[in-house]
Amino acid sequence: MTQPLTWLYRKLGRHYPAVFLVVELQTAFLVALGAVALFGFYYELSGSDFLTVLAITCGLTGVAIVFVLARVLKRIRPLKAWIGGERTSERAADAWEIAVTLPMELIRRDFGAPIVVTVATVIASIAVLGLSWLAFFPIILASLLAVAYAATLHYLAIELAMRPILFDIDAELDTPVRIDRPVVPLRVKLLGSLPLINVITGIVVAALTSEGGGTDALGVDVLIALFVAFTISFELTVLLTRSILRPIEDLEAATERIRQGSFDRHVPITTSDEFGELSSAFNQMVDGLAERERLREAFGTYLDEEVAQHLIREDFEPHGHEIEVSLVFCDVKDFTTAAAVSGAPEIVSRLNELFECIVPIVARHRGHIDQFIGDAVLAVFGAPQRMDDHADRAVQCAVELARTINSRNPGGFEVGVGVNSGTVVAGSIGGAGRLSFGVIGDPVNLCSRVEALTRETGDAVLITGETRALLSETIEVEPRGAHEIRGYDRKIELYAPLVPVALGTGPGEDVKDPLGDPAVGGLGRRSRPGPGVGRAGSRQDGGLGKTHTLPGS
Repeated sequence: MTQPLTWLYRKLGRHYPAVFLVVELQTAFLVALGAVALFGFYYELSGSDFLTVLAITCGLTGVAIVFVLARVLKRIRPLKAWIGGERTSERAADAWEIAVTLPMELIRRDFGAPIVVTVATVIASIAVLGLSWLAFFPIILASLLAVAYAATLHYLAIELAMRPILFDIDAELDTPVRIDRPVVPLRVKLLGSLPLINVITGIVVAALTSEGGGTDALGVDVLIALFVAFTISFELTVLLTRSILRPIEDLEAATERIRQGSFDRHVPITTSDEFGELSSAFNQMVDGLAERERLREAFGTYLDEEVAQHLIREDFEPHGHEIEVSLVFCDVKDFTTAAAVSGAPEIVSRLNELFECIVPIVARHRGHIDQFIGDAVLAVFGAPQRMDDHADRAVQCAVELARTINSRNPGGFEVGVGVNSGTVVAGSIGGAGRLSFGVIGDPVNLCSRVEALTRETGDAVLITGETRALLSETIEVEPRGAHEIRGYDRKIELYAPLVPVALGTGPGEDVKDPLGDPAVGGLGRRSRPGPGVGRAGSRQDGGLGKTHTLPGS
């Protein structure tokens, strides 16, 4: 049934909902015809009386259909507009809500019209046939059962007809739809429709096997059908409902556990039917998600968290792209000497202690570790997450790294730090199924060689002229002159930063001075250097707002 409706939806486009509703509501005439026919089995009607009652019934049914269509067609205008091409995210959300709630809204808002028409039809029929007013009660009860049956058919048919549209809308929604509470629970659908079908069946069978009997026979047949449906049939319906809903409830509970990040429990398989097969497939999916979560955690352990999030995003493009960044190269001083007098386990332990100090500082300034190179670390600011103040953050990070490490000596090491800015190529680098996200280009090479010059100048941190040009005015530096660097034809201008504290990572976040003093938090707020600053190696202590020119080791 869904495939023909999908074909019809593709064929009619924006006119599909209206055309389907107009055609589907005509089934009310068939229900009305059947009700009048059954009515004729209980009352001996002449041909003219039968046609008169049928004409009254169909005429009033037509009035109800026109009234309902006028209201429904007005309500689905946003849905037609979306199908017609107005496919913004807001329109998609509105269209989804209209399509998914249309069956229930038809019953909830427009069910009064058929009831009024049914009452009027019964009164008119009793008047035409000259029946006693007492006949109104069994006739209206049987007629309302027919109206309820028609409403059930309308609900299920419209719900089925909306599926092709809802599939189309779902592909356009920016975020998946989450239903916290169903409009019509499945339990209500089953408990409402199945007994009703049995009641209608009982009345039809009784009418076909009766030999007239009028009001008394009709009243007795209706009461018997109701009694049977709400005893034997209702009990079986309840058992069937539980058999269907229990596995669904188990799946809902498991889905909620997964939404909360728990993958350690399976859905119990309690049936051998399609629900059992579905539960088994769901458990396999849970195992796959659990494995994926373990891989994601391992992924985040061996990669910087920001890079990991960048790589697993749907819009990640693995090919390289050029981007302006600032680079921080932090290298251990006299590492060769230290390694020569230490065993392998000891030197690895000491390096890990050092890196445990470095990584949080880099992350706090919103940089990421591009790679560990033996005893050195390359950090990147501005990729993969673009930022305008990457130079400021890189220099502030370099200052905090030098001050923290060279004062605390984690692993017994001291470091020199070089900072450089420029355009690099960022992307996935590697081959044969082994890739890593990284940056390459001349600025990377220059950064490492600038760090090496800290041994000559006696500064703990050196930055290049390219970085200096990108710094905000609140960060002060001292020139260290132009230096010849291996591999470069031109001399490179170098500077030593005069920054007392580290940048905050965002509004409202407190920052601590690496040496233990509280610092003014927030971006762009700096202490100005006091007297006595002006050469490498000098230092002036003054509590809050103290300024240092970073000493060499």
